[in-house]
Amino acid sequence: MHNSLNFRVTKRICRTGLPVLLRRNQSCRGQALVEFTLVAMFFFLLAFAAIDFSWLLFNQMSMQDAVRSAARYATTGNHLPNPAQPGTNLSRVASIDQILTQAAVGTHIDSIVISSVAGGVGSAGGPGDTVTVKAVCDVPLLTTALGSFFSGNKFNFTVSATFNNEQFPAAMTP
Repeated sequence: MHNSLNFRVTKRICRTGLPVLLRRNQSCRGQALVEFTLVAMFFFLLAFAAIDFSWLLFNQMSMQDAVRSAARYATTGNHLPNPAQPGTNLSRVASIDQILTQAAVGTHIDSIVISSVAGGVGSAGGPGDTVTVKAVCDVPLLTTALGSFFSGNKFNFTVSATFNNEQFPAAMTP
């Protein structure tokens, strides 16, 4: 008898509670849509902001790695072979430019400036000279809503590395 009493109480609660719930859903249908829209706008804005920030960070780290690779190559005083004229070499500045461009995969480089203390801008310096390799990049943002805060929907950053050349033979300088 105790079990049948519990069954009846449960049955009555379900029967009386069900129509009340249906009536509430019918009168509140538009409210859920409005709440979802308000919350979804902020959620997607934050999600895309995180994606844009990650994209910018990836590009900056990629450029920093590319500038360091070019600087490591430049310290040795070596030259790359000239693909246009077999048997000849590129200048040191052109070699450093090519190494930097090859290492910066997926990133657009606006300008590369190579300068040395003794030779000035456009010189990779001689043995023992202090040299700076600098690259300037414009990275387009993926989210146009966030891009409106930056000029041209692009984020501009500069990456540089300063190093001392090794003691290579002076004949390798040109």
